[in-house]
Amino acid sequence: MFLSLTPPANEIELLYRAKKLAGLSLGELAVHANIVTPNNLKRDKGWIGLLLEKYLGASAGNKPEQDFATIGIELKTIPVDNNGRSLETTFVCTAPLTGKTGITWEVSYVRYKLARVLWIPVEGQREIPVAQRHIGTPILWSPSAQEALQLQCDWEELMDLIVLGNVKHITAKYGKVLQLRPKAANSLVLTTAIGKLGEPIRTMPLGFYLKKNFTNQLLARNFY
Repeated sequence: MFLSLTPPANEIELLYRAKKLAGLSLGELAVHANIVTPNNLKRDKGWIGLLLEKYLGASAGNKPEQDFATIGIELKTIPVDNNGRSLETTFVCTAPLTGKTGITWEVSYVRYKLARVLWIPVEGQREIPVAQRHIGTPILWSPSAQEALQLQCDWEELMDLIVLGNVKHITAKYGKVLQLRPKAANSLVLTTAIGKLGEPIRTMPLGFYLKKNFTNQLLARNFY
């Protein structure tokens, strides 16, 4: 077990580091890194990702780029049940609500974030104390042609709703594999968007999320 203070030189090195963490508990890693393990993750949703970043040598921090930007890889932890199925949707990135008329899928932030992903499953059942949850075998993944097309179709549909001023009518039901959901600490947090008549309006920030059916298919292909 070791802390990686330097970014990995390539994806082989990154995957090697990730595989060395498989089977260890979050508590073991936290103690070694001198980090306090929270009792629950209600107010610390990003805690697991930050902990693993320390061991894997992620360099992005809060910058709007991939976690391992020099080698083009994003890190995504995914809480799973005892059958290895995803327990929740996966946050990709915040959705742009203004100034994005004419943007295409090819240059979108969603496509950039999902181009190459290191998935790390982690036990996520609430009855298991956070410190006792174990890390699973990592998956290094890029979208297949079919997956990329699914993502593109959903992204284009959702972005059309934003650009045409229908942002307040968007629900999580839109999209087959990708959805838009509120992304804020509470309902009092508002941002600017475009209304039906092109006027500026105030609404909750939204984020792009991968639906569980998409991540479950990904997990199933790699583990079963």
